[in-house]
Amino acid sequence: NPRNTLAAFRTLQLLPGVGPVNARLAIEHLETAGHTFEALEGFRPPETGEGDWARLIELMRSLAVPERPWAGQVQLVREWYRPHFERIYEQRHTRLGDLEQLELLSGQYPSRERFLTELTLDPPHATGDLAGRANLDEDYLVLSTVHSAKGMEWDTVYVLNLVDGSFPSEFSTGKPELIEEERRLLYVALTRAENDLMLIVPLKFHLTQQPRTGDAHVYGGRSRFLTEKVVKTLEAVSFHGSAPGAADTLRGSSAPVTLDVGARLREMW
Repeated sequence: NPRNTLAAFRTLQLLPGVGPVNARLAIEHLETAGHTFEALEGFRPPETGEGDWARLIELMRSLAVPERPWAGQVQLVREWYRPHFERIYEQRHTRLGDLEQLELLSGQYPSRERFLTELTLDPPHATGDLAGRANLDEDYLVLSTVHSAKGMEWDTVYVLNLVDGSFPSEFSTGKPELIEEERRLLYVALTRAENDLMLIVPLKFHLTQQPRTGDAHVYGGRSRFLTEKVVKTLEAVSFHGSAPGAADTLRGSSAPVTLDVGARLREMW
């Protein structure tokens, strides 16, 4: 996108000898020429390393060709980045590893537009963002949406909020095709675990600032995707650990329940 001045400002400063002033001059030259990549050929910042400017222009040309296959474009960007990362960053091996993972992730999307959209809505966390030297095998926690987890695997996975309204989403319950899409997403989530899979089914939700009652707790219903057949393959665990009652709670006890509906309604007013 030649009109993305923020990305251009950061990218240009990766080149040797290009600082904020020269980067701004190059962007102004690009804007004056109508945001065409060809205009960059007529601008050369001072003190640029030999060949670096030409290689950037060639990369931009390659990425702008409409008929060029989407597969391989991220590889071109990664190969262009590599020498600059090695020159600029101390933890270059970690950052290059992040780029390689990004390249693998891009292969799961049919087009550049779809990939960039997903990346914007749900950007992955880079290992270079860690505050310290974490022991990635023991004390490393990854927070991820199901979409971002595609193609990934972890030793232990926790899937949260397996109740109707969350999984499937309340916005998907009106159309059968959307329900099936939610079912496929849950399948993706459940198959990310190598050894241990934890499914969290909350019994209550805390809601704030309700019009009539203020803050309140409401009951949640187990996700329709956790059918009796599926539940029988699981080990039910309550807050206090494994217990016979926990299985009944998850599966839905067959014992009769007496409920004073009138008293419940009177409590609401």
